[in-house]
Amino acid sequence: MIGARVGSLQLRNPVMTASGTVGHSTELSRYVDLSRLGAVVVKSIAKFAWEGNPPPRLAPTRGGMLNSVGLQGMGAEAWVREEFPKLERQKVTTVASIWGFGVDDYVEAARMVATVPVAAIEINLSCPNVSGHPPASGATHQIFAHDESLVREIVRGVSTIDIPIWAKLSPNTDRLVAIAAAAAEEGASAVTLINTALGMAIDPQTGRPQLGNGGGGLSGPAIHPLAVRAVFDVHRALPGLPIVGVGGVVGVDDAVELMMVGASAVQVGTAHFAQPRISVRLVDGLERWARRNGVREWSEIIGVAHRGGRNASRG
Repeated sequence: MIGARVGSLQLRNPVMTASGTVGHSTELSRYVDLSRLGAVVVKSIAKFAWEGNPPPRLAPTRGGMLNSVGLQGMGAEAWVREEFPKLERQKVTTVASIWGFGVDDYVEAARMVATVPVAAIEINLSCPNVSGHPPASGATHQIFAHDESLVREIVRGVSTIDIPIWAKLSPNTDRLVAIAAAAAEEGASAVTLINTALGMAIDPQTGRPQLGNGGGGLSGPAIHPLAVRAVFDVHRALPGLPIVGVGGVVGVDDAVELMMVGASAVQVGTAHFAQPRISVRLVDGLERWARRNGVREWSEIIGVAHRGGRNASRG
């Protein structure tokens, strides 16, 4: 098995689950041995419990799925107490995803999850599906990943914790490279590209949105080219910044493509809804691909698209 490295974090392989798609803990373990994966990235956790958005929360599309789940969760304290021990018992490499309505929310959530041995903290700066008011606050949610100053402030605050920090960024901005650079400058050891793209679906019978929250986030194969372009652009501008690629990964070629444009590892998300065993199948499929292509280390193909392709890189 060929390992993968994301910054200072060594993984057993480059395949992870994507936050929000396999639950808060070991829900997927009925289908796969989670310890075989590079890591499990759990559903985003806030310092407080949150009910999420009104139903319906999911709507299928021809190219994937729209969702407006809205980051429903039990809160960091309950997650540490009730859910992380299940992951630890199964020897799962766990990445905790966190979210909040402001800088203090993120920092406190990070401190809470850091009380258990998570491998990294992924800062979800880019969910487009949360609205309303947090407890004891009058602020409304926004996509922080669209605002460089807020990204700097949040990453700087969370980076005071001695755990690798990944910033999960949004494809819904033309300033992605600048935002990624800002996150890296403030202490992010990697960026995760990308989160869902803004989308909407209307019921042709009623003329009303199919999601209870109106719009939502588009995921699945339809956004894979967006992810490839985002990873390509950020790696070209910031070749020293590790990237975790995510978006529409449904097969080995998708994962290899993301690595070839600069990703050090990949995450699999929406595909789990149709193929709950896809993550371990990808682990095995990538091993076979590497053997067929004479690849001994994933570093041999990471960013190869920027070097004129594999033949040119070997010449």
